[in-house]
Amino acid sequence: MTMKIRNIAAAALALMPLFCVQCTSSGYSAQAGGEVTGSSLAMLREPAPYGMVLVKRGSLRIGDENADSLWGSVSPTKEISVESFWMDEKEISNAKYRQFVNWVRDSIIRTRLAEDDESFLITVDKNGEELDKPRLNWSKPIPWKKATEDQKEIINSIFVINPITGERTLDVSQLNYRYEVFDYNQAALRKNRLNPQDRIKNTDQDVPSDEKVMISKDTAYITDDGVIVRRTEDRELNSLYDFVNTYIVNVFPDTTCWVNDFPNANNGTYARIYFNHPNYNDYPVVGVSWEQANAFCAWRTELLLSSLGPQAKYIQRYRLPTEAEWEFAARGREGGMFPWKNDGSSDNDGCYYANFKPEKGNYTKDGSLITTKTGSYKPNSNGLYDMAGNVAEWTSTVYTEAGILQMNDMNPELYYNAAPEDPYYMKRKVVRGGSWKDPEKFIESSWRTFEYQNEQRSYIGFRCVRTQVGIVGGKRGK
Repeated sequence: MTMKIRNIAAAALALMPLFCVQCTSSGYSAQAGGEVTGSSLAMLREPAPYGMVLVKRGSLRIGDENADSLWGSVSPTKEISVESFWMDEKEISNAKYRQFVNWVRDSIIRTRLAEDDESFLITVDKNGEELDKPRLNWSKPIPWKKATEDQKEIINSIFVINPITGERTLDVSQLNYRYEVFDYNQAALRKNRLNPQDRIKNTDQDVPSDEKVMISKDTAYITDDGVIVRRTEDRELNSLYDFVNTYIVNVFPDTTCWVNDFPNANNGTYARIYFNHPNYNDYPVVGVSWEQANAFCAWRTELLLSSLGPQAKYIQRYRLPTEAEWEFAARGREGGMFPWKNDGSSDNDGCYYANFKPEKGNYTKDGSLITTKTGSYKPNSNGLYDMAGNVAEWTSTVYTEAGILQMNDMNPELYYNAAPEDPYYMKRKVVRGGSWKDPEKFIESSWRTFEYQNEQRSYIGFRCVRTQVGIVGGKRGK
């Protein structure tokens, strides 16, 4: 009997520390008198992203409240609110987009060099442990001038020789960028829960569903002939990997858009030099499709994350602005018809506020024939340049005539990345701001139009945004 009591007492003493250690080691009981005070993380002061300005949260009536004098119709309007976000103060320039193109070029060369020289790879982490997936060693320079014969052959494989002029140029067909995006919104839907017991049928009784869940997944690959094949597959949901969409995009802009957009015009010079000539460095990039603009945002995100430490997990992705965000930012703090305070397009002295087409056939009345340097005109009250004219800009929003009315009134968005087999009208994306070739009506902040997501135009560019979270640090927009 005594032995049994001793054994029970010993067992009780062995269990007590397991309970007491959890209470006392945290310090909650001693520090807060047993009260719940929260498990807080260290505050992250998000620095102002380079070249961006903060557009603070707010609301507006989106859309054109005035009757459309051109078509005689009334555009839909809606009161909406948006969260704070960072936005590029200027449109993405040729120089910035060229950095993307050159990065893709160099990554291809490095990958090929690494097949014979592992010094172009990083195979171990900082602790000396072998990586599951080696990554490119960007600290090792490409031997452009002092390459061996084998290295010269590899470097030259990304170039072609024009058989007519003998000019050595990039083989742009090889400049493909592959990236993956995890679809948080689809993964968060209750109907897409991995555990069938967590799914709720859309009925009055809220009965758990054990039915199979089918999802759409974007995937892509390159054939042996170098052709990009993109597919949208319907498959049964089995894991979180089914929410990872893969894209492969050829990133080189269509420089021939200057010729194809304007039949019977002598624009061949722009086609040859606009993207590559140093005098156009600060001009907005054009000939970039919606798909290419999204690829740039993905690359810009990865470029940033690769330079950060543990705080990288808190950084929001670069992306295209939603239609609502774009109009909210363009209208400025005054919420006017244009990004500037006045209702007209010029001041009392006849100086124009933007680069557009002031009169029929007269492109140069505002001082420019085509695009002009980004930031040539004064910014709006949000610190944003060229939100009217210069180039129209892609948004992330799918275009429908009544799109504004279909959206939620909080952070409104309609997103759809059309599959190749979808009807062509489903590939329309909202374009905002008007361009250097458009009349005054088209550069109003509320004007809506569209372009197809795979089209590349000489009058459409883009800028990026990034959702702002927490406390803002640093100077605004510089």
